[in-house]
Amino acid sequence: MCKAAETTVVEVEEIVDVGSFAPEDIHVPQIYVDRLIKGEKYEKRIENLSIRKEGNVKTESGGPDDNVRERIIRRAALEFEDGMYANLGIGIPVLASSFINPNITVYLQSENGILGLGPYPSPNEVDADLINAGKETVTVLPGASYFSSDESFAMIRGGHIHMTMLGAMQVSKYGDMANWIIPGQMLKGMGGAMDLVSSIKTRVVITMQHSTKKHTHKIMEKCTLPLTGKQCVDRIITEKAVFDVDSKKGLTLIELWEGLTVDDIKKCTGCDFAVSPKLMPMQQITT
Repeated sequence: MCKAAETTVVEVEEIVDVGSFAPEDIHVPQIYVDRLIKGEKYEKRIENLSIRKEGNVKTESGGPDDNVRERIIRRAALEFEDGMYANLGIGIPVLASSFINPNITVYLQSENGILGLGPYPSPNEVDADLINAGKETVTVLPGASYFSSDESFAMIRGGHIHMTMLGAMQVSKYGDMANWIIPGQMLKGMGGAMDLVSSIKTRVVITMQHSTKKHTHKIMEKCTLPLTGKQCVDRIITEKAVFDVDSKKGLTLIELWEGLTVDDIKKCTGCDFAVSPKLMPMQQITT
């Protein structure tokens, strides 16, 4: 930001003598900074304290949706492959990181500037400076790196991320996705989703509940909310089913939760879909 600004003011905790920093440790060269202000009561606040609980999973509210969310997460975790670079959206997607198979290596990228995300911290590991794109406290793994937003989005737009897992409010039959705004409601912004789905090299997996809390369709013929991307979704994972998405042929049901029938899925899905001849029960990773 300061590279593009006419005036840059930086609030700091401490002002030290010239030469105190090694050249390789300087992140913002002096040419970009016009004024320094030493804060009197500098406090690094934590907006979203997220602590690792038993089994490396962040404890949620304990509400009735928890079992549904875990079912989605345990299926989504099977999408990870060894050596993959992956980006996880806030909400359900980021929880899937707690279920990655320990026998494979997955490099998690956060668009706010981290490559090599680790699990949520234990209480004594919390670092206010270490957060993911959802402002949750996190840890990093050995070999992790930090970088600026322009570097982060160069990775994303350049197709270096193998898979992104995102939540959605609506997904259309042909893979259009809406996940960043509901008109008339206050939201924080679009985040990085529009960039994450823009590269044809990046596989897009949507994890979401099958229907809204008012039992309206989230998988539909055509999205009614403003789009994040067109024909960009490759797979949809809900608590009831897994669909493959083809931008020309539409949806194919490939997995079904135990106890449900194809007719059950038709009733809660707002568009038609094909059924795979190899339809199988919905898979779950075990930990």
